[in-house]
Amino acid sequence: MTSLGNEVFVLREESLQQVEVYDASTFTLQRYITVPGLGDCPYTLSSWCRGLAACAHYKCLYVSDDNYSSIHRAKLSRSSAVKKWSAAGGPRGLSVNKQHNVVVACWWAGKVQEYTTHGALVREISLEQAGVTRPWHAVQLSTGDYVVSEWKSAGGVVGIDGRVVRRYCPSPSSDLGEMKYPTGLAVTKNDDILVADEDNNRILLVNSSLSSARKLVLPVDDGIRWPRGLWMDESRGRLYVGEYGGSYRVLVFDGV
Repeated sequence: MTSLGNEVFVLREESLQQVEVYDASTFTLQRYITVPGLGDCPYTLSSWCRGLAACAHYKCLYVSDDNYSSIHRAKLSRSSAVKKWSAAGGPRGLSVNKQHNVVVACWWAGKVQEYTTHGALVREISLEQAGVTRPWHAVQLSTGDYVVSEWKSAGGVVGIDGRVVRRYCPSPSSDLGEMKYPTGLAVTKNDDILVADEDNNRILLVNSSLSSARKLVLPVDDGIRWPRGLWMDESRGRLYVGEYGGSYRVLVFDGV
């Protein structure tokens, strides 16, 4: 999920051709954005649409489509004009950087790609030398480096040359233990990093130097179940968490 202004956008992983739009104050469903062809693959039994990002500058929504290795851009006007372009294999998590470009983590290709809003490739970073083989999400930091989550490790921060700048390694004195299937990321204005630690059923806050981390204490009666999607709306001090297990909820936390 992501948000822009007073709207919250929710993408269900196996939804076909549409994104749900909710009111950010009342959380009531307002409308659907139709994305023709999204996830509609006749050769698989399910669709895999896992990335969603909104751009305030261009007033558009980006959606990744794993089935067709493509990115869809939908205008947020009522006309909802849609553009589509190809990406490297297995595009998953999406984010928008300060240059208003869309950053794509490409799962099967082991790459991070950056595109303009018109689909022109700006940068491609191979993560092979960083030892990151299954990137799930990537967000550009204020330094220009990219924090990348990896399905089977904690991932880390890589430079534009693909080299590791730093990694998160839990302290031996910490009771947090290892991350298990970290997926969604969110970055604060201070470059601190929120991580959806999916199989540990928790959200971690890692400082910008990746030297320490702590578990966020979030008020959920029955606990968070398999958190996967993260979005931090700093204008509202609000954190959105999308679950991939349990009741498959979108959890909303204010004052974070």
